[in-house]
Formats: sequence, C-alpha cells, structure tokens
Amino acid sequence: MWRKLMVLTSLCLCSTAHADLRHYVASLENSAWRVGENNPIECRLEHDIPDYGRAVFTSIAGKELNLQFTLDMWLKPDSVTNATLISRAPSWRPGHNSKEITQLAYQKQFNGEVPKKAAWSMLTELSQGMEPTFYYADWYNPSSKIAVGLSSANFGGKYREFRSCLANLLPYSFDDIAFTVLNYQEGGVELTRFSKMQLQKVQRYLSFDPEVELVLIDAYTDSYGGRSINQRVSDKRADSVKDILIASGIPQERIHTEGHGEKRHVAANDLEQERQINRRVVIKITKPI
Repeated sequence: MWRKLMVLTSLCLCSTAHADLRHYVASLENSAWRVGENNPIECRLEHDIPDYGRAVFTSIAGKELNLQFTLDMWLKPDSVTNATLISRAPSWRPGHNSKEITQLAYQKQFNGEVPKKAAWSMLTELSQGMEPTFYYADWYNPSSKIAVGLSSANFGGKYREFRSCLANLLPYSFDDIAFTVLNYQEGGVELTRFSKMQLQKVQRYLSFDPEVELVLIDAYTDSYGGRSINQRVSDKRADSVKDILIASGIPQERIHTEGHGEKRHVAANDLEQERQINRRVVIKITKPI
C-alpha cells in the first residue's frame, strides 16, 4: 500500500511532465469555495473544478448529523470505474506525505459519491491544507490516467461558514414531519400541548422548504355531539391548520383540506383517551421525487 501511495504521489508531482496523466485542479488564483445553501434544513459547500465539474458537500436536517459528498462531473462515466481517493499535498506545500482516504467505484452515468466517514475525512484534510484527489483510469482509454483534486486554497473562511450552518440544522428531517397527526382538546379547535409542539415543528420546517408540492389536511372528530356540529368542527379545525401553514409560506393553492366529521374513527369512543385519538387532524406533505 505504501508503495502504491508513493507512486501516486510521484505521478501527481510530475503530472506536467507525463502526458498520460490529466490533472484537474483549481489553481491558487482561481480556487473558489462557496456556501450554496445556508439554512436550517440544508447546508451545502461547493467548489468548482476547472474543465471538469463541481465538488459538493451536503448536509440536511435530521436527528443525526449527516454528510454527503458528490463529485458532479460534466462528463459522466461511460462504464463502472474504480477510483482511489488520496489526500496529497498541493504543489505549493511540498514535503507532506500522501495518504489514502478510501477506495470507491463510479457507477455508469452517475456522479461520484463518497461515504459519510470519508467525506468528513476530506473536510479535515482540506482544513489542514491538503488536497483530496481522485485517481482513476479514463473509461475511454484505460492507459490514460486522470487525477481530480479539490484545492484547499481559500477554503478556511467558507468552511467556517459551512460549520456554522451545520450547527443550526433542525434536529428533524422532512420524513419526520411528512405525516403528522395532531390531536385536540374536547370540543373546539384547541390542540393538545404535544400537538402544538408538533405543529410548530411542521410550520418551522415548511417555512424553509420551497420544494413542498402538496399538503393534504384531513380533520376528524369523535362521535359526541350532533353529526352536523361535528362536521362543522372538523371543517374549522382543517381551516385553522391551513391558515397556520399559509402563514409559513406555503401557497394556498397547494393546500387541500377536508373535514370528515365523526367518520373514520381509529379508536372507540367510550373513554376520553379513545375520543382524543379520534379528535385529530392528519397532515400529509409531498415533494417532487
């Protein structure tokens, strides 16, 4: 393995002298990092690789901190291609040893992706002035080698901004709020304390997500009281939730409500605890696939 790393490093340092190695990496002058998204539901750190494509680190809101790296290539692989990801010293920082981060495979007609652990390692190496570099054989000409590097020049400031964004991600994801059941106090439109917190979570998430396609709101009551009264109560509950979501920025035409009155019970009505389960509003949210 050590011999392999030394050979790769040697190839990198001598890339200008060997026509069979094409090395794509931003120079000191044109290395630019930017934070593409900076909000409580998504953080994205991007870097252009001249004549090749774009490197993208992405983390989204969720119960656990996550990270995905994508090597967005202008020209997608024409066949499955094995690659090695190496942390190497840039030409302006000679004397540092290279080390392997991971082995991976580019799938045909897909961008390159790196596992979570290796993606964090890439950020660490960049913060230390190193240059994570992908090595693989050209899928059209296996004898021709390709190196694709992420420059650490001008990385520090945008990385601090990206980390600040990570610290402010919501501790729940779209999947956690896409199907939400709210329950009510007996009579009227007063939510239980827990349901108020659940609705606040939905409202906060949707206020940052422009990709919501459709919100379905179905309201139900228990069977106490007259049917016509229960129907009006369910309609009023559905409309009150709709008003809250409109205030969160969801266009009115994307929200559909329906009151079902005392139909479609999910529990008996003999006990108060059972009736509370039936007094509910179900929110279902969809996004484009």
